[in-house]
Amino acid sequence: MNKLDRVTNVYNKSDIIPFDDTSKFVLMSDCHRGDGSRSDNFLSNRNIYYSALSQYYYHNFTYIELGDGDELWENRRLSDIIQIHKEVFGLLSKFHDDQRLYLMYGNHDMEKRNYKYVNRNIQRYYAQREQEDPNIFNNVKVHEGLVLRHSESDDKILLIHGHQVDTMSSSFWRLSKFLVRYVWKPLENFGVNDPTSAAKNYKKKISIAKKLTKWVAREKHILIAGHNHRPSFPDVGQVPYFNDGSCIHPNAITAIEISNGTICLVKWSEKVKNDGSLYIARDILGGPNNLQDYFAWLHKH
Repeated sequence: MNKLDRVTNVYNKSDIIPFDDTSKFVLMSDCHRGDGSRSDNFLSNRNIYYSALSQYYYHNFTYIELGDGDELWENRRLSDIIQIHKEVFGLLSKFHDDQRLYLMYGNHDMEKRNYKYVNRNIQRYYAQREQEDPNIFNNVKVHEGLVLRHSESDDKILLIHGHQVDTMSSSFWRLSKFLVRYVWKPLENFGVNDPTSAAKNYKKKISIAKKLTKWVAREKHILIAGHNHRPSFPDVGQVPYFNDGSCIHPNAITAIEISNGTICLVKWSEKVKNDGSLYIARDILGGPNNLQDYFAWLHKH
């Protein structure tokens, strides 16, 4: 099976989420939540992430995490990650309780594709300090892909992580995990970047984006992915491949919002007021553009 056919296979077996022009979704990926050590890339942006997600919660958005939410290549136990970032998981649990949470796995948290792992480590986890075993995500399902289907037009948007077109992150993910855990993680503590990473290798970022763009042109569906940490927001008239970026940009996170029949790319970051106080700001990087304009363009090509 070639790389584009892998994406098609995910599309064909994905659960469908109906939506309309009143629906509100926020899509993020590549949080890489870690254990609080020096190699925890999420730690520096945790407050930005929590603030942004809190605002999305109170404005009734549905949160969809497009994979690599947790860094399981570098860390052995998900319970350690949950314990360190307890407030974040508490907020995610509120989304789940309101039936406004969808989780997907990527290459760095591939273990979540196993239902037994999910049941043992995500639905319940053991908090050692409190000597308790809380149930935080009851009956949660972790997906490889999801399809948003517009209730009126029947147009579809495929949501995936994007590692499916990256051989080292899909077919050889176990080897990559070994190298990251035992070679690149120790070197990362000394400032050495992993050259095999799609997030840190520019040529690999471009290659992945080209493959996913080719799939959109072939299959005539909008596609939104993560994986290469490179935000992408095409203009109307261009092939509609979108990328939400990541939550570990320097001092910022990026996300894609779908609301009121539009789509836009946003950035959340810390800013300073004139009085010297800090605040979390939302800036629009792309859009908002009407989704129906992208669907109409696909129908013509």
